[in-house]
Amino acid sequence: MTYALFEENGDLKAGTVMADNGTSLQVELVTGRRAKVKAGHVMLRFEQPSAREMLPGAQALAEEIDLDFLWECAPQDEFGFAELAREYYGEQASDVQSAALLLRLQSAPIYFQRKGRGRFRPATPETLRMALAAVARRREQELRVEHYAAELTAGRLPEGMQENPAHLLFRPDKNGVEFRALERAAQELRVAPERLLVSVGAFASPRVLHVERFTAEYFPYGQAFEPAAVQGFDQSRERLAQLLLSAARTFSIDDSTTTEIDDCLSVQRLDDGTLRVGVHIAAPGLAITHGSPLDLAARERMSTVYMPGDKITMLPDEVITAFSLDAGSVVPAVSIYLDLDHDGSRIVSRFSRAERIMVADNLRHDQLSELITEAALESESADLPHGEALRALWKLTLALCAERERVRGKPEPRFRNDFSFYIDDEQVRIEPRGRNAPLDRIVAEMMILANSEWGQLLAAHRVPGIYRSQQGGRVRMSTHALPHQGIGVAQYMWTTSPLRRYVDLVNQRQILALLTGEDPPFAPQDAELFGVMSAFEAKYAAYSEFQQRMERYWCLRWLEQRQAKRVEAVAIRDDLVRIKDAPMYFRPTGLPAVAPGRAVIVDLLAHDLVDLSLEARFVELASPAADEAQVMAALEGVEGDIPGLDLPIPDGAGAGESREEVAGQQPEAELAQGRDQLP
Repeated sequence: MTYALFEENGDLKAGTVMADNGTSLQVELVTGRRAKVKAGHVMLRFEQPSAREMLPGAQALAEEIDLDFLWECAPQDEFGFAELAREYYGEQASDVQSAALLLRLQSAPIYFQRKGRGRFRPATPETLRMALAAVARRREQELRVEHYAAELTAGRLPEGMQENPAHLLFRPDKNGVEFRALERAAQELRVAPERLLVSVGAFASPRVLHVERFTAEYFPYGQAFEPAAVQGFDQSRERLAQLLLSAARTFSIDDSTTTEIDDCLSVQRLDDGTLRVGVHIAAPGLAITHGSPLDLAARERMSTVYMPGDKITMLPDEVITAFSLDAGSVVPAVSIYLDLDHDGSRIVSRFSRAERIMVADNLRHDQLSELITEAALESESADLPHGEALRALWKLTLALCAERERVRGKPEPRFRNDFSFYIDDEQVRIEPRGRNAPLDRIVAEMMILANSEWGQLLAAHRVPGIYRSQQGGRVRMSTHALPHQGIGVAQYMWTTSPLRRYVDLVNQRQILALLTGEDPPFAPQDAELFGVMSAFEAKYAAYSEFQQRMERYWCLRWLEQRQAKRVEAVAIRDDLVRIKDAPMYFRPTGLPAVAPGRAVIVDLLAHDLVDLSLEARFVELASPAADEAQVMAALEGVEGDIPGLDLPIPDGAGAGESREEVAGQQPEAELAQGRDQLP
């Protein structure tokens, strides 16, 4: 009986020849399957041993063949396996020995390159040396992978993985030893890689994990500024000192934790008895020239990054100190002055200029909110700091807001609570802060006014800027003026936070060029301006998402500190609720259909500081909502993706307005945090 050794789909197989028509054979494999085999695919025809015994016997012999010796014995040119078998085993090499040699040749592509069925060429000495070195490296890497994985599964962090563990979670080298070991250990333990790294001490805490993963992506070279970024900055001081000094007595209104103060207000009484209101914005655009190293550094960051208890500034500390509107300082500013009618509720003229201002005071929300109330502002006898100015600003605020509400066609949403986070040595305090307080409304209205007026100024002179508009419920950015229906103004741009946002700095330099008669840095249809706008949106969205994650982390820490097991929450919509005293959103199990704003009692079952999840169970309904304000406070400003939840939260009751536009001009990140909030 005749048998055949043949190649099928790259593998060697043996079978019994059932028929041979010259160009092809019909072969029955040892499995019983019959196959048609081309004659050119047949390597050997033999009569013994049997097809069932051939390959096991050949494989056993092949393992005994020393590859280095075989390579030395092989011809230097192309050869056939049968030819080498006779050289290696002798002229009377058996069919099993020939098959064994064939198997060995095919198993060693480093030593022998295949040139056809059954034909090979030995590698050159240099090629073989390099290939063997690569194999040794791979073997050494695999041993390291096994060692690292064993260490991780045993709860220890290998020394070789201690330098920068955050890079293993963001764009890792998936072929690297460290990542492969982490992936192998995580699969074996059935845990997420980040959770494994926290458990073995790669990160001091889950908070450090979240922060370092973010900075590894957006600040891969560290948070410090290059020395070149501030070189030449001092050269502008002499020129700035020559600016006209304003006679206005200015003051700012911020939270106590604000360190980048970039806006002030003032009220002056003119000779005819009317009032002149001033909005004064810090003017780093006077010193940061377009394309300078400092400008490029700010453009790379695009915005200050906020998180509870910390921030990563857009500009170096030296620049912020030089331009921040701190009490007692004389600082360069871009000011817009608005002359009012005798009633003090209508603007009759306006003008803008670059100047220096003397900052008299930095008023603080948290210190004055109980003193400066609507009743106090409407009472001439109430003793208030800057009382006359605040009363004039409050009257103008009410008039401007009423006009915007008329354009909007609905009242301004003002019931929403923000939450302030105060971190002290890993202890967190969360305090609600209403946005309907007079000081908040005054600042918000004055910033909306300045942003709208300067947007109109650029548009009237056909100077491009970066605008924000809303039409049909969609907020978008553009380089030309369009209406913002959500706010109720004909045009709107961000100009009042140039120390914290690159878009504001760009717009400020466009405004300054117009005021001084110089060519603006960006001309109409400038491709670079479109690039700035696109890059800003991407970075700003990522920074906002990071801040939301950190707020959620601190909410969970806040619950830990309070050892909260049962809490009161407020229904938002569907099965989503929010803890009454913190911006913590979650979906408790067993929640019945309840109206938005309804208070419910839930048991907290478990939480996780790594994936920021919270498990809870509905217990019972609490007291009904006390009034409409409570319902509105629960619903307003709930939008975007909330970390730890599976689904994005749709826009709230603001008809599509993002929170920064509803409340004034500040970024979502600042509003939600409650620190460095309104400018």
